[in-house]
Amino acid sequence: MKKVNKTEKENNFKSGFTTLVARPNVGKSTLLNKILGQKIAIATPLRQTTRKNLKGIYTDSEAQVVIVDTPGVHKPINELGKYLSAQSKDALLDSDLILFMVDATEPCGLGDKWIYENYLKDIDTPILLVLNKVDLIKNLEQRELNLFSYKKMFEKNVDSIKISAKTGRNVDDLIKKIKEYMPFGEMIYDEDLVTDINLREIACEIIREKIILNTKDEVPHSVAVVIDSYKEEENIDKISAKIIVNNESQKGIIIGKQGAMLKKIGTSARLELEKITEKKVFLELFVKVQKNWLKDKNAIKELGFN
Repeated sequence: MKKVNKTEKENNFKSGFTTLVARPNVGKSTLLNKILGQKIAIATPLRQTTRKNLKGIYTDSEAQVVIVDTPGVHKPINELGKYLSAQSKDALLDSDLILFMVDATEPCGLGDKWIYENYLKDIDTPILLVLNKVDLIKNLEQRELNLFSYKKMFEKNVDSIKISAKTGRNVDDLIKKIKEYMPFGEMIYDEDLVTDINLREIACEIIREKIILNTKDEVPHSVAVVIDSYKEEENIDKISAKIIVNNESQKGIIIGKQGAMLKKIGTSARLELEKITEKKVFLELFVKVQKNWLKDKNAIKELGFN
C-alpha cells in the first residue's frame, strides 16, 4: 500500500463507499481480497459463503474506497436467508457506487434478473457492471454476447468492465474506474486499516471457512460459529469456539471418526490464525446441536445475525 502524505490528502483526495452485489458464488470475496492484496474475506467454491456485510478498506495516494462485500443475493427461503437479503439491501442504500458482479462465462440468468428487479431497478446510485471470470471463456464472440445479455436487462446505459478476480486481470483498471465515481472528501478510516472487523470476527470466519472446505456439501449451509472467549496474551491468543449444527448427523460429520475431522478443522484454522496474529494460537472447538436454527428468528439473533 502506498503511503499517503498530508499534501496529497488535502488536494483532490476522494473517499466513499462502494458495494459489491451478486448472486452466490460469482467471486465477490475473491475480488475483495485481490483488491486489498490480502485475505480478509473467506472465499470457497460453495454458495452462501459470505453471511455478513464485510468492509474492506482500500487506500492509495488518490483515494480511500470502503468496499462492502455483501452476502450472495438470492430469494430467501428461511430466516437466515431473510437476514442475508436485508444485509445486502442496507449496504446498497449507503453507497456512492454499486458493483453488480456477474459471471462472464454465462448469459444473464434468472438469478441476475431477480437481483436487478428486486434490488437495482429503482435505485439512483450509479451501477458498474463487473463481468468476472473472463479468464475462463476463450470464445470472444460468446463473451460479448453474454455481456449484451446483461446490458439489455438495464433500462438505461450502464458502464461495464471485464475482469478476473482470480488472476487479477484488469483489477487495477477496475480500481481506477471505482475511484472515478467517488466523491471528494477526507479519509473515513485510518490509512493503515484494511478492514473494520475485529479478531473475534476474523477467527469466527476462518473456522467456518475450514469447516466448509473440509466437509464440502455435507453440512456447510447449516453451520454457524460462535466465539465463546478470545483472550489476547503477549505471546499467545487463547480462543474457545462453538460450532452450531442443525442435527446429530451433522455433528457426527464435523467431529469425524475418533475426532479426526474436528482436529483437522481446528489445526488448519489455528495455523491460518497464527499467520494473521503473528503469534501462537490455542484454539479449542466444541460442537453443539441446535435444531432448525436456520428457521428460528430468536436463534438467528442469538448467533449474531442481527
